[in-house]
Amino acid sequence: MSHPNKIAQSMYTNDMYSQWLGVKILDVKKGYCKTEMTVREEMTNGFKIAHGGISYGLADSTFAFASNSEGQLAVSIETSISHTKAIQINDKLIAVAHLLNSSPKLAIYEVTVTNQNQEVVALFKGTVYRKSQNWESFLNED
Repeated sequence: MSHPNKIAQSMYTNDMYSQWLGVKILDVKKGYCKTEMTVREEMTNGFKIAHGGISYGLADSTFAFASNSEGQLAVSIETSISHTKAIQINDKLIAVAHLLNSSPKLAIYEVTVTNQNQEVVALFKGTVYRKSQNWESFLNED
C-alpha cells in the first residue's frame, strides 16, 4: 500500500484548484489530513468577505487527501458545509479532516476549518465511495 504522503502529493500535483487556492498540506496520515491556506482579495464576494466556495474548496481538498490516504481510490459522493463565521482577506485558514466511519465501500469524514485565531469558520462533512482500485496500482500506471 502506498504511503499517505506520496498519495497526497500525487493528487496535489494534478490538482490545479488546490494549487490556485494556495493549499499547503501540513500533515497526512491514514484517515487524516491537515492543510492551510491564506485568503486573497480575489477570493472575496460582493461583501468583501471570502466567498463560501473558498472555505468549501479548502475543506473539500482536505477531505480528498484524507479519504484517499488509506490507499484505495476514493471519490466524493456527498458533501455539506456550514459556514459559522465570516472569513476576511488575509485570514489564514487551517482545515483538519478525520475519518468518522467507514466500511469497505463507503467512508464518512468530518472537516473543521478554523482561522488564525482558532475560531471555527466552517464545518464540513463528506462521504466517499471507495473504488476497487488502489493507489499502488494507480501510481504504477504513470
